Amino acid sequence: MPAHSSSPLRWFPVITLVLLLGPVLAGLIGTVLPAFGYLPALGGDTFNLEPWRALLDAPGIGESVRLSLVTGLGVTVLSFAVVILFVAGWHGTRGFARIQRFLSPLLSVPHVTIAFGLAFLLAPSGWIFRLTSPWLTGFDRPPDFIIVQDPDGLTFMPGLAVKEIPFLFLMTLAAIGQVDAARTRTMARTLGYGATTAWLKAVFPLVYRQIRLPVFAVLAYSASVVDVAIVLAPSTPPPLAVQLLRWFNDPELAMRFVASAGAVLQLGIVLTVFAAWWLGERMVACLGRIWIRRGSRGRRDGAVRYGAAGGLTLSFLAAFLGLASMAIWSISGRWRFPDALPARLSLDPWITNAPRLGEASMNTATVGIVAALVGLVLAVGCLENESRFGKPASGRALILLYIPLLIPQIAFLFGSQVLLVMTGLDGAWVAVVWAHLLFVLPYVFLSLADPYRAWDSRYARAARCLGASPLRVFCRVKLPMLLRPILVASAVGFAVSVGLYLPSLFAGAGRVDTLTTEAVALASGADRRAIGVYALAQMTLPFLAFVLAVAVPAWLYRNRKGLRVTA
Repeated sequence: MPAHSSSPLRWFPVITLVLLLGPVLAGLIGTVLPAFGYLPALGGDTFNLEPWRALLDAPGIGESVRLSLVTGLGVTVLSFAVVILFVAGWHGTRGFARIQRFLSPLLSVPHVTIAFGLAFLLAPSGWIFRLTSPWLTGFDRPPDFIIVQDPDGLTFMPGLAVKEIPFLFLMTLAAIGQVDAARTRTMARTLGYGATTAWLKAVFPLVYRQIRLPVFAVLAYSASVVDVAIVLAPSTPPPLAVQLLRWFNDPELAMRFVASAGAVLQLGIVLTVFAAWWLGERMVACLGRIWIRRGSRGRRDGAVRYGAAGGLTLSFLAAFLGLASMAIWSISGRWRFPDALPARLSLDPWITNAPRLGEASMNTATVGIVAALVGLVLAVGCLENESRFGKPASGRALILLYIPLLIPQIAFLFGSQVLLVMTGLDGAWVAVVWAHLLFVLPYVFLSLADPYRAWDSRYARAARCLGASPLRVFCRVKLPMLLRPILVASAVGFAVSVGLYLPSLFAGAGRVDTLTTEAVALASGADRRAIGVYALAQMTLPFLAFVLAVAVPAWLYRNRKGLRVTA
């Protein structure tokens, strides 16, 4: 029998996949059965198509489906184009290095916080109109424009892209390091190609293979997002996922059957978006081969380079200005239009909301910490199993890891809630942790995988030659050297947990309030100060986690230069 066959490490990949795929599969079954009329707990004892008839007869269902399809493709195309063209035109420059500094702050901010910030910025009474009125616009009162929640989703799509651009940018940066992009691009430049053309023709095909799964994750998320849609998307009718949430929360329990049919339809929408993107890949690949054969050098790429840089800069600037506007609202007293700043500052919004804010913050922090720690243990166990026994994760395993990110949350969380009700865990704190873990674990693993695999195994061999056991090598050598990436991966997992809305709502059953559920609940009201308080608190927790992830290794290894560099 092989020496490693009895090692506990060999069970980590199995446990991880069961924890990821088991709830998703059970949730899908629990959603599909009611979609066809079978849910004995609500009187559905036979299979039938009545839920689908009711779904197709629902007012505005066609427009909801159209919004979801257009948003899924539009947001992904916009984000992908901005990132790829910017990287193609600016990779290796000082500007490229500078822009990376803004990634971590934006990545730590939850999606819905960015959405609130943009709403505060773009609304007719928002900061942009306040800063430009009346001297430029002539307005002395908020104009009667529909900007946020416009019927065509023209604010919703760019607003969602503002958050997806940093994510795809980070994934592209990680891929660049794996394909030796600098040397490949340099070789193409020596043949006379312009900077952008050289990158697109020589480097992009290699990079896209690495970021294809993250792109599909963006497609799935954009086509089925709920919390951002509640803030920025049209509401009459809304995107399908928002309408499904309304039906799931309807006091008439029979609407659960219609909502389940809609959840299956939402899954079909995501699969349709995937198919459309796959066809687009085939078309672009065909056109790309023709473009490469023509041999055009593309030296005049200034318009593309500066256009992409402008798009990326604009998205980052909009995000930061929106967050600043939200922070000001959270401490504002009287603030009349068109004043650029409040007449006075006040802590009354914080004092008024302190009791519920404290409870929601505690729930958010405890759920996030536990989910991130459990995800970290599983991710480290899987990666150590790879390292110790030479069994790297295959492409198929990575696809399985992405499953919770590729399937719409609304498509399986209702079925998971039915399972929680049957086991008596509905509304329990541990159920919320379990639901968060489904989405935290993939991000923790993906954040930690590259630095963990890049660790020089010669350190371990040297320690083993000195008589140290594998466990001692792991605890005394490997973990201290990988402390910083481990803490950063934990911070990423914590930030993901803080921003989760539907898992908190379904698993918590309204009894475990988090900052995200409270902030979204306030979105239908007009109290910007309260929204600013909750959104700012929601932004602060992940920011503190990232600060600790950087500060702790720097402090612990302040007298050990080598470990500071490694960590």
